[in-house]
Amino acid sequence: MSFNDGVGLDTSQVESGGGGGGPGGIAVGGGLGGIILLIIGLIFGINPSDLPTGGGSAGTSQEQVDGTSTSGEAFERCKTGADANADVECRVIGTVNSLNAFWTAELPRYQKQWQPAKTVLYKGSTQSQCGTASNQVGPFYCPLDQRIFIDADFFAVLEQQFGSDGGALAQEYVVAHEYGHALQDQLGLLGRAQQDPQGANSGAVRIELMADCLAGVWAQAASTTDGPGGEPFLKPLTEADIKSALSAAAAVGDDRIQQKTQGQVNPEAWTHGSAEARQRWFLQGYKTGDLNKCNTFNVGSVS
Repeated sequence: MSFNDGVGLDTSQVESGGGGGGPGGIAVGGGLGGIILLIIGLIFGINPSDLPTGGGSAGTSQEQVDGTSTSGEAFERCKTGADANADVECRVIGTVNSLNAFWTAELPRYQKQWQPAKTVLYKGSTQSQCGTASNQVGPFYCPLDQRIFIDADFFAVLEQQFGSDGGALAQEYVVAHEYGHALQDQLGLLGRAQQDPQGANSGAVRIELMADCLAGVWAQAASTTDGPGGEPFLKPLTEADIKSALSAAAAVGDDRIQQKTQGQVNPEAWTHGSAEARQRWFLQGYKTGDLNKCNTFNVGSVS
């Protein structure tokens, strides 16, 4: 999904972090392939010792950067939608702006108020109250910080190793999914994942599929969500955009990840849902545009 070239970007909604470490500093057996497998293992609940490379752990040589800072000069190149179309980090910033604007306008329809959430865009590693954010764990929402942590290099992992098509909406979907978790936190729902952490119809899977659905709700309205000057942040979606988002949703399905890393599928270990379910729930949100249609706890089977 492309941004309107002239729409202004607000970099104050994003903080910078990291700058040290990176893939070269991760001591994992098997080289880059092992690093990628460990990244996906930690994101999707796979035991690294079960991976084809034999697993491993992060080496102590990885530099860790404590804390984060305000955007300052880090994102001064990100001023307009044209910058978001040309630069992946600027695209994340524009998506964050759109999501905060959308949920601020949308939640009062449901007698709720959105508390704008910031994103930490980092390189290599940075610290969160949920632990070290790094290329090993991928994008996540930390409820203790009430922030999303993203290393934009993750998008290349999805494209090169797991089959996402690398389109703009594929990347924007990832950001929107994490903001779905921020919304769940504000609604008091996140704890249900910890109470029932694994299985095809577990609380963890239902929370993840709900976040996919919430990303779809945003996507439906994104082209009518206005920026600071009254111009919408994003242009209307095309069929290619939707296919791009669905490619990312499928790429992060538990069955796809397990098949690629373990050679077999074990639904009892799922934490995020199947590729088909992730696509289906994104489309549920996109087609209905209704927050209430994303209640994955109100159906018998989700995956």
